[in-house]
Amino acid sequence: MTTAISVIVFDVNETLSDMSPMGECFSEVGAPAELAKLWFATLLRDGFALTASGDIGSFAAIGADALRGLLTGMKLNRPLEAAVEHVMGGMAGLGVHPDVPEGIRALAAAGFRLITLSNGSAQIAGNLFSEAGIREAFESLRSVEDAPAWKPARAAYEYVAAASNADPAGMLLVAVHPWDIHGAARAGLHTAWLNRTGGSYPGYFEAPEFIITALTDLPAALAAAH
Repeated sequence: MTTAISVIVFDVNETLSDMSPMGECFSEVGAPAELAKLWFATLLRDGFALTASGDIGSFAAIGADALRGLLTGMKLNRPLEAAVEHVMGGMAGLGVHPDVPEGIRALAAAGFRLITLSNGSAQIAGNLFSEAGIREAFESLRSVEDAPAWKPARAAYEYVAAASNADPAGMLLVAVHPWDIHGAARAGLHTAWLNRTGGSYPGYFEAPEFIITALTDLPAALAAAH
């Protein structure tokens, strides 16, 4: 590597946060639990569509509207707006994946600057990490709320580099989403794909430099690369 990695940027939703309990939130309002994955995919699709057309939207607002569309016409156990509020509230009650606290502490102890860049809320990320006892390990929690565009647009990664006073060539993005890996690579960052599901990486995206199955594997992978 030509530039040593000094800053690690983390995606939050699904990468650090465990979103599997969202299915239960759907069940609690009388909707199918499997709708949670379609809802999140719809939220991302519409956020990406706004980004591609030069606009930017609120994660929470897009998420709520996507929910209204998916839940309309279903036999729910409460009024539609109450169901939307309940499901959206579930995002604030998520926890981190089991490997996250140990992995984050090890990376912080190794001297890396740790930062987040989420398409979601920085406040929710802060609460998530505080509950997990790792908030102090992060230098800053960044969100596209303050950027010109959502990830995976280049402007999102350029924003976090400028806000962190860092050279993209010395930054590493860690994410479970291949589209995020691709965007970061195109913006000049190093990349690490956290393959939590055992799936295959799409060939049409820029390949990650590192592939790990748990965050606790990243310190050794980075050490071996130097």
